[in-house]
Order: sequence, then C-alpha cells, then structure tokens
Amino acid sequence: MAHLPAPIALLAPHQLGTLVENRTVYSLDAFELSVFETHQQALQVPLSLGQVVLTTMLRGKKVMHLAGRAAFEYLPGESVVVGENETMHIDFPEADAATPTQCLAVAIPTDTIRQTVDLLNEEYPRAEAHQPWQLDTRTPEHAHFHNPPELTSTLERLVQLSRSTGRIKDVLANFTIQEMLVRLMQTQARQLLFHNYRQHATSHRFAAVVQYVKQHLTEPITVEKLAGLACMSKATFFRVFKRELGLTPVEFVIQERLAEAKRLLCLPAATVADVCFRAGFNNTAYFQKLFKQSEGITPGLYKRQRATG
Repeated sequence: MAHLPAPIALLAPHQLGTLVENRTVYSLDAFELSVFETHQQALQVPLSLGQVVLTTMLRGKKVMHLAGRAAFEYLPGESVVVGENETMHIDFPEADAATPTQCLAVAIPTDTIRQTVDLLNEEYPRAEAHQPWQLDTRTPEHAHFHNPPELTSTLERLVQLSRSTGRIKDVLANFTIQEMLVRLMQTQARQLLFHNYRQHATSHRFAAVVQYVKQHLTEPITVEKLAGLACMSKATFFRVFKRELGLTPVEFVIQERLAEAKRLLCLPAATVADVCFRAGFNNTAYFQKLFKQSEGITPGLYKRQRATG
C-alpha cells in the first residue's frame, strides 16, 4: 500500500504563475520545502535545486529522467532522492487542469546531512562496521522507493512546520529534518538487504536473517532463532535491527508474510483461508485484520479486484 502524506490543497487557477512546475517555497533555517504543481502536459522539463533533495509524489504521474538511469514512472506514494547539483528532466504525460501533478521537494543542506551521518556513525554504529551510515543518492534501486509509513509521517510534520508561524518552529524543524534523514537511510538499508540479501549473505549478518525468514515463512519464527543467526543476544539483536532498518524483527516477519499472501491471493483457486495458512498465519481473523491495516482493504476484496483487473 502506498503511504501518502496528508493532502495539500491545490492552488486556484489565478494563483498559478505557470502551468508547468509552479513552485510554492517555504524556507526555514534547517531546510527548504517546495510544492510543485503542473496543470498541462509537458516533456523534458529540467529541474535542479542545487542540494540533495527528497521528492515525494502526491498526485498524478511523472516520468523521471535522471543521469545514468533508465526513465521510470513516478507515482503517488513514492519518493526519489536526487543528488546535489543533479538535474532532473521530467515528463508530464497526463497532466491537465482536471488531473494535475503535485510533488513535494525537501532540499537538505550538505552540512545537515554530514552532521547527521557523523552522529549516527559515532553514537549508533550499524551492525557491520564496514557498512557505515550514509545517504545513497546514486544507486537507482535505493534512490526510488515506496514510502514507508514512518517516513510519510515525518514528511507530514515537515509540511506542518513549514506552514507554521510558531516561534520555535526552526528548532523543531532542525530535529525533524534529522529524523527524516534517519528514516530515509533506514529505508535505503531495507532496500539493500530485503531485495539483495543473497549477495550480502556473507558480508552482513542481517542478510542471513532475511534469507531465513523468506525461506521459512510457514514455520514458527522466533526472535531467539533470528538473534542466533545474527550472532547477537536477543535484546541486542532486537534493538540494533530496529535501529538500522526502522522496523522490529516481528514487523519484518509480518511484512514478508503479507507480501506472500498478496502473491497467493492472485492465484485463481486459492481461498482466503488457504492463503492465510500458506503464508504462515495461524488465525484467519488476525490475518484479515493485519491485511486490512496494511492494504486498506480485506483479503477477499483484494482477491476480487485482482481477478477483475
């Protein structure tokens, strides 16, 4: 399920200075937040904000062209990290007055990134010393991703602070932009391990954990077992796993089982009850509750939508 920040109202037609990438800017000491709107089709529109930028789609569809990467569709609920002084070239194939695009862009000062990364590496080192904290703006699979709920929540607070008139908003903004960077690096760490765990099996202890979970979804999986695979005590494993990846080991197991359930629900002969147990859940009511929390619809409705889609 795509996690979208709370809606931001579109500008009225008379408020638009341009129909292509109209920009509303909120400048704070800690960051600069821009809201871009496009209300007509356009191709190869260049955009560079000069700093490292986290962009998040809110409405519509873009096609992004970034140096060294194949063009890709950019949809609501997704984010893209753009490197310092990197120029985006953007297509707006469907934008018009009825279906405009809208996108957030948070420009992050280089000093803020460096200070946050240094703090994490000094005080909260990652499980593998040879893989320190860093913000990756170059690897395509790490720079374009679906928003996790924690990052979405942080973005919502950045928007609220940007529009606030409170006297201490700049203090709060400094803490919140650091949290956003941590959430962003956790998201990239998950991308690295969850999608490429086989190639990191001998270099990252959590890769072995990910592989075991994926291979034993239908079996009981305990934190004790996973901690043993990581060669850590249960308490240390639980704490470091959550700190590094942004979710607990139990949440990861549930996430993987729900992903397997979604795959199985697309099989014509599979019933919801069958899928529940084949995905590793042992209680259909619990499965349906978790599925609806994750996807916003019941497993039965998800199956019917896939069958008719």
